[in-house]
Amino acid sequence: MMMDSGGAFGGAKASTAPFDPVLFAKKPVVILRALCLLFAIIVFGCISSEGWRYDRDKKRETCLFNDNAGACNYGVGIGVIAFLASIAFLAGEYLFEQMSSVKTRKHYVLADLGFSGFWAFLYFVGFCFLANTWQNSIDPPANVGVSNVKASIIFSFFSIFTWGGCAFFAFQRFRQGSDSAFAPAYEGDNGAMPGSTAYASFPGGADMGTGGYQSPPFGGTGGKGPTDYSTPNY
Repeated sequence: MMMDSGGAFGGAKASTAPFDPVLFAKKPVVILRALCLLFAIIVFGCISSEGWRYDRDKKRETCLFNDNAGACNYGVGIGVIAFLASIAFLAGEYLFEQMSSVKTRKHYVLADLGFSGFWAFLYFVGFCFLANTWQNSIDPPANVGVSNVKASIIFSFFSIFTWGGCAFFAFQRFRQGSDSAFAPAYEGDNGAMPGSTAYASFPGGADMGTGGYQSPPFGGTGGKGPTDYSTPNY
């Protein structure tokens, strides 16, 4: 799927047109950002709410992921940062069309590409880490928190594809680069190209008629000289 190519780096050319929220919400990259935001809330919300329980024997809070505090902290950490980043990138998408500087757009696209790709990788690591740790865990009493733990694992898996999709769109924008912004305005219109105006005909060239070669002046004899010339007598 290609991005809009009206301006630099896949965005429309900067303008003062009124903001259309419906058109903005229909953009594929905005939809993906919204899903990233939703999945991040689910991941860190599920772990924060019921990912921990108080163990009376150990007299402390224990993580349901096999009593591995690192698993709970990792899931909450990537979820919270993904939540904040999704908000920031949604704001960036809103401002992207208003960026008149090609350099600013390029920096934004590169930041989007780098962060989205890296976060897709972190979610992949998180999914493997959480799934493996949960597989070795002991079910809590009355299965309290089990559904939340499973939900955090599932939506960590989904987040791999949403962040990967964001990275893909950013890469598409980067490939388009600034070509569309700097395309010659006269491309395909020879009349508008500097120096492309047709040369005027050579003076007299268009008005010489179609008779072809004309005899030179003084030429009644085809250039052989007058026929009545006689040798002088001395």
